[in-house]
Amino acid sequence: MAIRYVVSDHDAGLHVALSGQLELADVGRLRLRLFKCLAEQPDAVFVDIAGLTVSQPLALTVFAVVARQAARWPGTPVVLCGPTAPTRTMLAEAPYRRLAVFPDVEAAAADVGSFRRSLPSLSDELLPMTGAVRQARNVATEACLRWELPHLIAPASLIADELVSNVSDHANTMATLRLALRPRYLTVAVQDGSQAPPVIAPGPAAGRGRGLLLVEASAHSWGWMPTEGGKVVWASLSV
Repeated sequence: MAIRYVVSDHDAGLHVALSGQLELADVGRLRLRLFKCLAEQPDAVFVDIAGLTVSQPLALTVFAVVARQAARWPGTPVVLCGPTAPTRTMLAEAPYRRLAVFPDVEAAAADVGSFRRSLPSLSDELLPMTGAVRQARNVATEACLRWELPHLIAPASLIADELVSNVSDHANTMATLRLALRPRYLTVAVQDGSQAPPVIAPGPAAGRGRGLLLVEASAHSWGWMPTEGGKVVWASLSV
């Protein structure tokens, strides 16, 4: 039986209701679906597994993988809600003990509400035209000054420059630039309308020069995730 997904808005984030029988063959599709939810950068993702049965316990690893990615970026809590008794027993095993598990969505929302991110953020919509890169640098500079992080102006501006340049040079779509301050990191993310993955091209093939090599060298970590109709490329800087 294929896994069924119903995604809806919740006052505290996104509610993802799963039903069906979870097997190892479902892990790839489920991971991609949850990554697309994270790419929307909600305050929290409530994964409702009340209607899910697990025939292969190792398949539960998908939730640990998604939670680890969420901790790196965008800093969104991912919580499991309403597991059946057999599934809860499986989740008590060592590989899954760090996952947040609640009896239902209401209990999860109440708990998440006590430590909701409510982190400052700054975003802008950019057209793929002359001036977009300069505006990206200006937004990065404004964010760093607003949040009293003057030492991050140079690397944040460089990362914003390169990520927006990549959209203009390769994707040629609208770009959404978003900077967010987390407890330990400043994150810079750019969403575009191309599903082509970013590629590091060292040497002369790097186009404008060094492209993503500069991002990789400047950031604490970086990566990308697919979205509906595009992707998000993100990078984080240690505060």
